Amino acid sequence: MGGKRKAGIGRYLQVMASCYFWVTLFGVSALLFPAAILLYLTTVFFDQRRYLLHQFTCRWADIIVGINPYWKVQVEGREKIDPSRVYVMVANHQSGMDILVLFKLHTHFKWVAKKELFAIPFIGWNMALNGYIPIERGRGKSKLQMMDKAAASILAGNSVIVFPEGTRSSDGKLKPYKTGAFRLALDTCSPILPVVIKGTHLAIKKESLLIHRNDHINLVILDPIPYEAFCGMDAKELSQLVFERTNKELHSGN
Repeated sequence: MGGKRKAGIGRYLQVMASCYFWVTLFGVSALLFPAAILLYLTTVFFDQRRYLLHQFTCRWADIIVGINPYWKVQVEGREKIDPSRVYVMVANHQSGMDILVLFKLHTHFKWVAKKELFAIPFIGWNMALNGYIPIERGRGKSKLQMMDKAAASILAGNSVIVFPEGTRSSDGKLKPYKTGAFRLALDTCSPILPVVIKGTHLAIKKESLLIHRNDHINLVILDPIPYEAFCGMDAKELSQLVFERTNKELHSGN
């Protein structure tokens, strides 16, 4: 009976913590979205890249993570990012929390994200204000449009961040990388910045709204790969190279 009672209390606390997270996520977002609109309207004519709005969104994400006592996030290697360079940034994908964590890069970029995310109140609307790039999974035409928009965004001076697995991993293990992000790097002659996310699959599990305590969430920036180092490769070969570097870091220390 004692074990069942303890488990019941633990489940209750987890549900309450999860409710707290989702309420604060949308509550804070509802409060900050009007400020995002105002910032957009006052900067859109001189800040074509929407740099200031993106930096505001990074701090928005910092607030959401910061008020959640269940998570602690550490960032390693931020000094490897040259703010004057434009990258194709590629990250593994473990959880819905990955977006919040990646904003902690505090560098300028545009997301490639599922089209349905842009319909989420306040959060998705802010993504649209930022000019992030939607993709409709399973539609070849949408992928071609995404590639065109991503290439145009890079040429306009924005880094672009892509999840080359295409979907979240349910167990934290790295899924094979698709080639789209790497074709983008080859087509635009852009360096690649690999980013490794650790531990978010334990914080919010796939297909679940419950959050879990994890004090060991890490965001690791690997060494950039200059265009000159891979310009002779094809996209598949390049995707495998970055996959192997990411997988090595993902399992380091295990």
